[in-house]
Amino acid sequence: MSSLGKAGLEDVVVSTSDICFIDGREGRLVYRGFDVDDLAAHSSFEEVVYLLWHGGLPNKKELAAHVKAMRSTANRKIPPKMIQMLRALPKKTTPMEVLRTGISALSAFDPDAADNSREASVRKALRLTTQMPTLVAAWERIRHGKAPVAPNPRLSHSANFLYMMFGKKPTPLAEKTFDVALILHADHEFNASTFAARVTAATLSDMHSAIVSGIGALKGPLHGGANEQVMLMVEKIKSPATAGAWIRKALADKARIMGFGHRVYRVEDPRAKHLRRLATELGEQAGNTDSVRILDTVAREVTADKKIYPNVDLFSGAAYKTMGIPTDQFTPIFAMSRVAGWAAHVLEQHGNNRLIRPRAEYTGATRATYVPVDQR
Repeated sequence: MSSLGKAGLEDVVVSTSDICFIDGREGRLVYRGFDVDDLAAHSSFEEVVYLLWHGGLPNKKELAAHVKAMRSTANRKIPPKMIQMLRALPKKTTPMEVLRTGISALSAFDPDAADNSREASVRKALRLTTQMPTLVAAWERIRHGKAPVAPNPRLSHSANFLYMMFGKKPTPLAEKTFDVALILHADHEFNASTFAARVTAATLSDMHSAIVSGIGALKGPLHGGANEQVMLMVEKIKSPATAGAWIRKALADKARIMGFGHRVYRVEDPRAKHLRRLATELGEQAGNTDSVRILDTVAREVTADKKIYPNVDLFSGAAYKTMGIPTDQFTPIFAMSRVAGWAAHVLEQHGNNRLIRPRAEYTGATRATYVPVDQR
């Protein structure tokens, strides 16, 4: 590449933003000035959503109103015709395909669909954030021949999702683990899916379209699908006793190991330590820590061999698996969190918009001679 650009836009600054800051050298992730370590320890996903959308932490009155809105059945429910649509889909349809299609379809039922004002966009963002768990959980049950579970307005955002998935209230540890996972995944600056959402928003398209763009980008295995690949690797390794030999052979064969390294971080991803701890606690509570022990061995071997560190994807799947969540639902869960960040970026883009239209460094011919088809 010439000085005009870098492959993958690496280190290219494309805009300003005050939503999220990543310090790749120190391994810090910051939302609106607040370190994610502090938010994971003291906050809730519901409060972090407010922080991302409104620029600061709420007071008691603001938080109470926001939490009430996020837990409202009117905002969480999806239309009966959406349930009919889900029942009509082939059972082999992947959860990410269902999510992509479902969020697009929900725009047809949204009362603010045609209104791009900030106030309407915030209302749409809230409905999308609260409807997405309902959609994901409904498909999980429908594809297994079970009836969807209605949202419970007495439960937190995280507890309600697990309740709708499994038909019973989660343990306090499962609820806390899931909530922290949502906080840790809520935003990550101009990653691929967020940039895709902002590009769509920059055309003055609507909130639903921008979120669908984000989902489309997240679906790729180099972005949101990495934690699925990590757990497929764990299934291949099978036992902590064989993990060392398995990963050393994989490294010798130059196999790609997911869950390590990051385009921005030069040290361990700050989110990884929280998910490792919580996955370990869940495993201990369930009486099975095999997945975490396998991943600990993998982390030790890969870091020693390649000098790269675990990222957020390495341990998140182990936590989800211990809760009983199927592997192919890991990426939709990522979207259930990241929708908060996507929406914040759409609001920011619309607030000071300029169409995103980069140039390419052309490397093809410039004066080709056209030859009629019968002479070729």
